[in-house]
Amino acid sequence: MFKVLIAVDGSEHANHAIEAVAWLPRGPGGLEVALVNVSNPVYYGELPALAQEEVERARRERQERILEEAAQRARGLGLIVGGKHGTSGSVAEEIVGLARETSADQIAMGTRGLGAAGSLFLGSVALGVVHRSHVPVLLVK
Repeated sequence: MFKVLIAVDGSEHANHAIEAVAWLPRGPGGLEVALVNVSNPVYYGELPALAQEEVERARRERQERILEEAAQRARGLGLIVGGKHGTSGSVAEEIVGLARETSADQIAMGTRGLGAAGSLFLGSVALGVVHRSHVPVLLVK
C-alpha cells in the first residue's frame, strides 16, 4: 500500500493538497493517507496556570477540528485515512519526523498556509520540508 502523509492547517492550499492526492493513481494495495497538523509551540510566559490550561485546551480543540475536517474531506474524495496526528513543535521537522515514523512513501502539502495570526506565510515550512525530507514531497498551490 502506498502511504502519503498530508500536512493540513485548515487553509485552502492544504485542501488542494488533499484533492491532489485523491487524483494520484492507485496501485496494488491502494492508497492510504495520514493527516498531520503541527501547531507552533505556545510560550506562556507569566500566565497563571489556569490560563495556560485554557490556552492549551483551545489549541488542542482547534487542532482536532482541523484534522477531523481534513479527514472528512479526504474520505469524501475516496481516500483511506489511516491516521490523524496532532503535534506541536518546529513544523517542518515534525512533518518530516512523522513521515519517517509512519513509513510514508510521500509527503503532500500546500505551498502556503495559515500563520499564527491567520495570515499567509511565504512557504517557509514547505521549503523546510523539501530540504529535510527523505521521501518525495508533493507541493500543491
